[in-house]
Amino acid sequence: MKYILPLFLLFTLTACSFFSGRDPVVAEESWTVERVYAEAKAALNINDYRTAIEYYEQLEARFPFGEYAQQALLDSAYAYYKTDEPETAIATLDRFMRVYPLNENIDYAMYLRGLINFNRDMGILEKYIPRDETQRDPGSALQALRDFTTLVNRFPTSRYSDDAAQRVVYLRNRLAQHELHVASYYMRRASYLAAANRAKYVIENYPRTPAMPDALVVMAKAYKILELNDLSEDALRVLEANYPGHPGVAEVRKTTLVE
Repeated sequence: MKYILPLFLLFTLTACSFFSGRDPVVAEESWTVERVYAEAKAALNINDYRTAIEYYEQLEARFPFGEYAQQALLDSAYAYYKTDEPETAIATLDRFMRVYPLNENIDYAMYLRGLINFNRDMGILEKYIPRDETQRDPGSALQALRDFTTLVNRFPTSRYSDDAAQRVVYLRNRLAQHELHVASYYMRRASYLAAANRAKYVIENYPRTPAMPDALVVMAKAYKILELNDLSEDALRVLEANYPGHPGVAEVRKTTLVE
């Protein structure tokens, strides 16, 4: 029952968008670049993103040079993001960063690119029905991690860097947990070498994340089952030294060659 209202709202929004056809807006020939930009910005400010995009596109076509053209490109990327067109938004940002690498807002472009990738795999239903994010495909999360890391490294004093740094921590934890889910899946399928390799990947690439101790447990158990006892003992030793009292120590000790 708790999903009925969100699904009803989803249907209503979809239906409204389907029947909300309108003629495209056209900037008059006599309008200056300032006027076209002002109209686009006004539409953007009231969340009329489609109108804003149309004005920005006309501005860029009629006035392709100068600060207004640069800002229009950046603003249109945000509008595409808000209209759930991530591919177009990212392509627009990539063009902005390639053509205007010295623009004073390049840090914002990087941040927006990361934000788009951060939310990219979230389907419209997931906005209303929560799901464990560590179960989502990690592709866009990996790209978001690269985007935010680049921003923090290149512009550590940017107004966006603090938020980006927090998202880096979150993404590393999420990606580590995703790899751990995969490792656990391989353990259940008796693919012990694959499980050990996934767990090892977590340890090598996502140190100091909450997934670390469980990754060590998986690795120690998998190596023990494979009779790679030296490797198993090494993993167990690290687990005991860094996470004393972890229940996984006993699990590994009780693991037999056939589970």
